[in-house]
Amino acid sequence: MGAERQAEVEAILAPAVAKIGFDLEGLQVTKAGRRLLVRVLVDKDGGISLDDVAVVSKACSKALDEADSTGGLFAETAYTLEVSSPGVDRPLTEPRHWRRNIGRLVAVHIGEEPFTGRVTAASERGIELEADGARRSATYAELGPGKVQIELR
Repeated sequence: MGAERQAEVEAILAPAVAKIGFDLEGLQVTKAGRRLLVRVLVDKDGGISLDDVAVVSKACSKALDEADSTGGLFAETAYTLEVSSPGVDRPLTEPRHWRRNIGRLVAVHIGEEPFTGRVTAASERGIELEADGARRSATYAELGPGKVQIELR
């Protein structure tokens, strides 16, 4: 699937997802035989439930069907829609990702320095981490992608 087609689908789905209070975190459109496979990743503050997945799936399906009626990408092609949430292996790259992971242990590069600590705060400017009782602040411009560390308790 070309980037142009991907952008076309995103232009259809992003407003539909936002309208019902979710963030479109990822979108992938691929050929699967004669059908298209549309994978949508969504999230919101507090995480999403199975009921949320159903709500988003219905909104995405409706948006794609409405786009079909005007002769869009899906007018002549059948598709399968999959809606899910990003896994814990998704890199933390946006302020909302960091905010949603307050309290979690993360590994990140601050500048060139690798750092592992617990996210204690996240604002629109940056984050605060704590490791071994010491606090460290960083702006988003200083941070590389963060990775949530799995903790077994």
